[in-house]
Amino acid sequence: MASPVPHDEEAPLVADALPPQAPKNYTKDVHILSWAFLLIFLAYGAAQNLQSTLNTEQNLGTTSLGILYLSFTFFSMVSSLMVRLLGSNNALVIGTTGYWIFVAANLKPSWYTMVPASLYLGFSASIIWVAQGTYLTSIARDHARDYNLHEGAVIGDFNGTFWAMYALHQFVGNLLTFALLKNGKDGSTSGTTLLFIVFLCVMTLGTVQMCFLSKRSGNSKGESELSDAGVGVYSSLRSLSKSLSSALSDVRMLLVIPLIAYSSLQQAFAWSEFTKYVVTPVLGVSGVGIAMAVYGAFDGICSLAAGRLTSGLPSITSIVSVGAFVQAIVFIFLLLDLRIAGGLPGTLILLFMAALLGIGDGVLNTQLNALLGMIFKHDTEGAFAQLKIWQSASIAIVFFLGPHISFQTLLVIMLASLCLSYGCFLFLTLKVAKESPSTTSE
Repeated sequence: MASPVPHDEEAPLVADALPPQAPKNYTKDVHILSWAFLLIFLAYGAAQNLQSTLNTEQNLGTTSLGILYLSFTFFSMVSSLMVRLLGSNNALVIGTTGYWIFVAANLKPSWYTMVPASLYLGFSASIIWVAQGTYLTSIARDHARDYNLHEGAVIGDFNGTFWAMYALHQFVGNLLTFALLKNGKDGSTSGTTLLFIVFLCVMTLGTVQMCFLSKRSGNSKGESELSDAGVGVYSSLRSLSKSLSSALSDVRMLLVIPLIAYSSLQQAFAWSEFTKYVVTPVLGVSGVGIAMAVYGAFDGICSLAAGRLTSGLPSITSIVSVGAFVQAIVFIFLLLDLRIAGGLPGTLILLFMAALLGIGDGVLNTQLNALLGMIFKHDTEGAFAQLKIWQSASIAIVFFLGPHISFQTLLVIMLASLCLSYGCFLFLTLKVAKESPSTTSE
């Protein structure tokens, strides 16, 4: 009788018989991230839209938003370092706390509550947005590699899904605002208190959901590099300084900065000046909710469609062109100073303009993030930090200058900024097409 085969000799045979493990599908993380941001920002976005109409004493609302985005600008200069040290997952969770505190401050709005909350939110926002861009780009690249897919198409698809869900925060949050404020007097204390309490509960759910994201052990350059014991704070700061300076010395970044700045100017215009000078006089404070809900709905639909259509630089160029054109229509119409009547015709005109502004925002959100992910592959954190630095600085300018310049002057600035940024963008596409043909492939 043959001697039995020892157990330790059988083990390799069993191991060899196991099927290879299937690559991970990262679309689940995209959906978790998207839902978490939707829950957090439906509350914050609606609260932000109401600042210029609710907290009007000494321009508390618009001034606090200006302080917020000024703080956002400052902290964005070190946000990439913070995200590398914390890791994308931890930065995403910590970043939600600032939004919760800001909404809570609106329960008792004053200079002593709103200003500190705005300053802290600037820090929180800087790390959550760099972490979002880094995390989403990282999982998109891993998904493309594991499934042998076109990287640019996957980055565009993931960004389209995320920004479509994110854009719905304007739709859902402002519908909630409209529902809770419509039966009472505009801006009544009881109605707004209930509204902000509901917002806090929703934001808490979003924070909890953020904890279920898959842990990332590396980013575009390797998050693990900065978590190693041998890497100190000094070398991290030196790496950060080099990253920011190299980005600013890159002609491609210099050409995309005007479009980044404009993307924020048009957002601040929609959130503050459009609601204050165009919507409120015709529909009242509660009407801000329904107008911005339409804005958010078209923003979300356009984000999803633009993401699905993105596959390379030619498609990005075409999509951005459409977005620039529809927003130019709004600015030109408002510059003509045509009087918008009340009733159904006036309401439909306002909602149509809100829809056009939402379409343009959806285009710029998806295409800017996809563009940076495609072009700056070797320094994703630095690129997204630059995105937030210039975006937050531009928004701060609108909130600080808005109360001190006429609406017509602001419209001229918006239209001029659109033309300048679009021209720089077209020059960028020609430059990238010549230097890196692979980036432009469809």
